[in-house]
Amino acid sequence: MFDIDPIILPTPNPPFEWHRTASGAALVCRELAPYAAHLFTTRGWDISSAPSAESPYAWTKVAAALGVDRSRLVRARQVHGNHAIVAESGDDALTDGDIIVSRSHELAVAVQAADCVPLLLVDRRGAGVAAAHAGWRGLASRVPHAAVSILEERFGVVAGELLAAVGPSIGGCCYQVGIDVRDRFMSAGFPREQIESWFSHAPASDDMNRSLPGLARGEAGRWYFDTWRCARQQLEAAGVAPERIFVAGLCTASHPHVFCSYRRDGSAAGRLAGAIRLRSRDP
Repeated sequence: MFDIDPIILPTPNPPFEWHRTASGAALVCRELAPYAAHLFTTRGWDISSAPSAESPYAWTKVAAALGVDRSRLVRARQVHGNHAIVAESGDDALTDGDIIVSRSHELAVAVQAADCVPLLLVDRRGAGVAAAHAGWRGLASRVPHAAVSILEERFGVVAGELLAAVGPSIGGCCYQVGIDVRDRFMSAGFPREQIESWFSHAPASDDMNRSLPGLARGEAGRWYFDTWRCARQQLEAAGVAPERIFVAGLCTASHPHVFCSYRRDGSAAGRLAGAIRLRSRDP
């Protein structure tokens, strides 16, 4: 198994921190931990885009890290939309969807990504959790807002009581897109001032997240998309308190030894998991 030396693990934004598990390094958000067992995996967990290519124990390891049997880990067949699945029992049959919600502490829910945003939500009062997957299509379809809405509608969650963790995903340092992507957000009706803050002609690289080599600056019809800001602002618009939204701030494309990235590695890229399980409450 590809393992990771803790010395080379990149430093996430607080309150995220690295944990060593039996299966390798995983990222956890301290603010969510009292309410939900959760993690974002690294490439050493051997999760593949194709089930036939991954370790037969890949999802078993994710389930075990959250304290459930593999049969109690609920996933979806992700289709880059905003359809939500309400997990009520363990089931190996994958249903189309990009949001999974649960109110049971006996179930864990999980999404996979290789540059797209993995988003985890938990209600501080214990009413439910959500795992959501959002690439640019999902963000244009308002996946963060939809995840909050389904928790409100099905479980009576109050958006202001939610905690949100935006896991490692491609950042504005590396995510160069065409004008068609920006136009999709325009046609979806997002405010122009928000769109202008999400798309830039220059990469937003820094010492922690270096841009991929060969990316052009200021090229006509090309933009750098800030998925993290987009996700945050959608969560805020849905009613999540800004101080309860936490962004790991680690770009998957910038860290080849730690994260999988489709933009960097193409079809050979593996996948990362974002998984969460509601903690049981004392009677």
